[in-house]
Amino acid sequence: MTEKLFSSEIKVLELLWENGEMSAKELAAALSEKIGWGKTTTYTVIKKCVEKGAVLRTEPGFVCKAAVSKNEVQETEAFELVDRLFGGSPDLLVSALIGSGKISPEQLKNLREMVRNMEEE
Repeated sequence: MTEKLFSSEIKVLELLWENGEMSAKELAAALSEKIGWGKTTTYTVIKKCVEKGAVLRTEPGFVCKAAVSKNEVQETEAFELVDRLFGGSPDLLVSALIGSGKISPEQLKNLREMVRNMEEE
């Protein structure tokens, strides 16, 4: 998927990743309860997701399912963030996270282990 997803579109995808297939009516009810969207807003966002190829819609019942994986969207969004805020430099992102002092010792340990595993591969 190459088109940028907006946070509203990711909210629809999150429900689909969590629940699998859902009708537009079910999505509208869940998003109304969760964040206060009206039915029209939900249907508009679903339509945008379908146009971008992020959601597949089938009939009858306007049933929706994610056409992209959560991992695919996370990777795309992460690289876009690195490009936009850190000049394409992942090490500057990591430096900002570590330098913030908000990374726990456990998270640092996990990061070290990920790097070690990548180096061994």
